[in-house]
Amino acid sequence: MKTHFLMMGALSALTLAACATKADPIPEALPETPVVQRPVPVAPTPPPVVEEVSPVLPPAPDLNLPIPGSAEDFAYRTGGEPRVFFGYDRYDLTEDARNALRSQADWLNQYSNYAAVVEGHADERGTREYNLALAARRADSVKAFLVSQGVNPARLTSVSYGKERPIDGRSSEAGWARNRNGFTNLTLTGQS
Repeated sequence: MKTHFLMMGALSALTLAACATKADPIPEALPETPVVQRPVPVAPTPPPVVEEVSPVLPPAPDLNLPIPGSAEDFAYRTGGEPRVFFGYDRYDLTEDARNALRSQADWLNQYSNYAAVVEGHADERGTREYNLALAARRADSVKAFLVSQGVNPARLTSVSYGKERPIDGRSSEAGWARNRNGFTNLTLTGQS
């Protein structure tokens, strides 16, 4: 029985010891922390794409251009050579010739201080008399067209050189084709 008491005593001591330890206190309810909703960072909207337009600047002066109103300007603005070409034994104007003469007429109408001698030329084939007559008809065709484009006829004269002044010395189709031409030769009148 003694053991029994001892055991009972030990059990009681344990029970008392177990009761003597404090139980973990129940935590008081913490006040709810409000959930702060932070805004989600949004990338800024890029500005609208605007095409950059370069300012329109006048072209830089080309120091190699001829002086406006000069004989060199006439040649430059009318295609490099103030000459129109004709077919074999022909004096009618081709479309290319009419376009070139329109440019010549525009220039002559702008610069009234010039007159022009329209020269008619032929190739070496045929007689001198025949070629003088044919070249005269070519010069008259050029002059008549310039007058039809508003050039004052008093500023234009025509002359026939026939086959006497070739620009190409070759006796070939290529040379003859270049020598069948009407040439607008400027002369300065002194008026403006």
